[in-house]
Amino acid sequence: FLTQHPSAPGAAARGMGLSLLVGIPVSAVAGDAVTGLVAGVGAGAAIVVRRAPTDALRPRFVAVALASLYTFVIVRLTGAVALLSAPVFPFTSVGMADMIVARRAELDRAAADGDDDGGPDLDRSEP
Repeated sequence: FLTQHPSAPGAAARGMGLSLLVGIPVSAVAGDAVTGLVAGVGAGAAIVVRRAPTDALRPRFVAVALASLYTFVIVRLTGAVALLSAPVFPFTSVGMADMIVARRAELDRAAADGDDDGGPDLDRSEP
């Protein structure tokens, strides 16, 4: 499977179930199908897409909640135009959450090593 999950069939089944458990109530509360679609697919993607064993799910779910909130606002402001961009939000939010978590871990490791910013050391006092 494309998710690179170690137990992809089981993960796909859990993702589909979570997608329904989250998407249907969100659609009912939001009053539109687009917000529920983003929330449901995002919740499913959060548990299906491969992650490091030490990575928590919370940042992914926060990112999906923010993407769903953004979709809710966009649907109210722009109407049908939101349908063009909404399908991109679930997986993009999960990917962005993973990137932010990885960057924070990199900065924490750099701080533990004594480097201030985690970037390359440009102050070269030696020739």
